[in-house]
This record gives sequence, structure tokens and C-alpha cells, in this order.
Amino acid sequence: MKKKPFSITRRSFFKTAGAAGLGAALSPLVDRTSAKAATPATAAETSGMPMRPFGRSGIQVPILSLGGMFDIPANQTLLKQALRWGVTYWDTAHIYSGGRSEAGIGQFFERYPETREKIFLVTKSGGDTPKALQRDLLTSLDRMRTDHVDLFFVHGIRDAGIMDNRLRAWSEAQKAAGRIRLFGFSTHSNMERCLLDAARMGWIDGIMMTYNFRLMHSPRMQEAVKACVEAGIGLTAMKTQGGGAVRTDAAEELALAGRFVQKGFTDKQAKLKAVWENPQIAAICSQMPTMSILMANIAAAVDRTTLSENDRRHLERYAQTTYAGYCAGCTHICEKTLGGGVPVGDVMRFLMYARSYGDTTGARQQFAELSESVRQKLPRMDYSLAESRCPRRLPIARLMREATDELA
Repeated sequence: MKKKPFSITRRSFFKTAGAAGLGAALSPLVDRTSAKAATPATAAETSGMPMRPFGRSGIQVPILSLGGMFDIPANQTLLKQALRWGVTYWDTAHIYSGGRSEAGIGQFFERYPETREKIFLVTKSGGDTPKALQRDLLTSLDRMRTDHVDLFFVHGIRDAGIMDNRLRAWSEAQKAAGRIRLFGFSTHSNMERCLLDAARMGWIDGIMMTYNFRLMHSPRMQEAVKACVEAGIGLTAMKTQGGGAVRTDAAEELALAGRFVQKGFTDKQAKLKAVWENPQIAAICSQMPTMSILMANIAAAVDRTTLSENDRRHLERYAQTTYAGYCAGCTHICEKTLGGGVPVGDVMRFLMYARSYGDTTGARQQFAELSESVRQKLPRMDYSLAESRCPRRLPIARLMREATDELA
């Protein structure tokens, strides 16, 4: 499936966004040769949204993907503008917003059926059996008013062993039937191990994993990414802002933000750029529920300014300074001490959604999906052994109590 690069001209961008709205929404990105602020319009006048190959598939995808965990039915204009500005990789899941995310995409395709072929469409299932995957896939296709998805993920795995021969056979049957083009998984936990195991399997097409300025310099993560690239697996980075479950020192945040504003872009845009500078990553999946976030991220994507070595050192120093404020998803360590009875990694992620994303409603909805027995014992468990083995020495007991107070 070949995609034509999108061209975003100054005239079309300003006509769509409006000069006033654009100026208010876009953070400046400096063209260092002229010291003028660059916008998506100016930076993309000739080249459009950057594209990269997705693994061995032969498909080119934009380096910025629209994460669909928001109220898509109420944000149809945002989808239209994302498409117009070259964000043609759309990511959703069977469970997002209780199915409303997929339904919103279906609403868009129903109104603009000619746009479907322009979109690299991804959805996910939380199932782990062929029967569950089949059920969710058919539901997703119906909701999204399409006969196929370009990439189908088993969602949020913790162990790549789940990707067994049954799922391989199922995926091959769905490919033969034309319902999916590519197959893989997403992972928030034990990412390095999952990636390394997938690389050895030889049949996984794509992986979406937590990957950011905090994790990308780890030798283990670098080894895992390299192995996947050599195996032809397309990689999409998520959670790229490196938000954690523990509130970090506000002074540290302000200092980082202040440095990058002086350089001509925000700290959030700098964190995206740090990931894009690794050519092994095909795309970044970003939650962009507002036009201002969409435009700011496009500005970062199409701007050709790279981070300086000093910029990179500041990000690394910030990661080190706030090391103990970030859950790195190594749940095989902490959860093992609890007998697997408490999904610490999931709860940490829900806290991140509430505290770093400001999505308290979504975090509470996902927290409510935990079983009642888990929610009841969550604040009362003895986490002392888990805390002693946590590489980042996170105050797990306190965070589990706070999650109960904030999200229940």
C-alpha cells in the first residue's frame, strides 16, 4: 500500500487554521538560519509530513500518529485537519472510550468514504485467544465502517509468550481474508523483554511500546530496538513525554521548559524530537485531543531543526534528576513479589493518565475496570519487598493508596 506524501502549503494551512488561531496554538520553532519562528506551513511548504518505512512491510507511514483515546465523535473537525496536514496514521482500540473512539472514526469514514484509503488505520484488542480477537476485530470493523485495518494489535501485553502459534495462525487467516494487513502487539510493561522475544519469533509485523527520553538510552532498550529493526518489525513509540506516577519537582520542570523555550520550542516538542532523531522508530503515537496540541506536534514533526548535543545532555540530566519519579514498566520485578495479584504497572499508568495527561475521567474509568477484589486490597497490601526490589525505589505503597483515593 503506497501513500503519497502530503504537502502543506502556507496558504492552505493558514486558510484552514486561521492566522490568529495558529499563532495562539503553535509554540515557536526557530529556523536557526534566519532566527524566525517556523510553523507547519513554512516548514512543510516543500516536503510535507516526513514519512518512514514501517518495518519490512513496504508501507510508508507519517512519523506522527494520532492517538485515539479521546471523544472522537465530538471531534470530527480534528480528524479532518489531521488528514489534511498529513497525520494519516490513526491509532485506536476496541476499548477506547467504551467503543466511541472507533465509532467516531466510523462516523468520519461514513461521511468521507474516499478518505479511508489515505489512512494507515490501527486498532487493538485486549483478547488473548483467537476467539476473543475475532470477536473484537469484527466489532471494530463494523464500528469503523471499514472492511479491513492496516495493523491489528494484541493490546497491552506483559509477556510476548502470549503471541503463540494459535495467534500466528489466526493472524495469517485474517490476512488471507483481507481483514488485516499487519499483526503485532502493544506493550506498556517489560517492553525490552517483549521486543527481544518478538524479534526472535520472525513473524511479528509491528509493535507499539513505551519509549521516550527516559528509556531510549538504556543499553537493554537499545539492544531490543535494534533486534526488532533487524527482524523487520515496524516500531511505534508511545508515552513519549515520559510522564510518571510521581509528581516531580516543579522547579525542575520549569527549568527544562525555560531552556527549550529559549531555543525556540517547548520541552514537549523537544521530547518528541529526541525520539524522532532515532531513525529506527517509524512513528510516534501521540494523544492529540485538541487542535492546539495537534498543531504544536505537527510543528515539531515538520520542522527540520535538530536537538544540539547540549540539548540532549539537558534531557538526559533531567531524566537522571527525576529518575525516582518515573515508573519504567518493569512489572516482572515488582508484581512477582506480590504473587501477581496486583497490577502495579497498570495502576501506575492510570495515575500517569490522571496526573501527566490531565485525563482523570479516563483514568477513573480504567481503574474501575479492575476487579472489586483487586481494588479493595490495593491500598492494604504489603509492598515492602516490591519497593526494595524496584530499580527506581518508587514508593509503591504510597502510590497505590493515592491511586485508590484519586481514582476510586
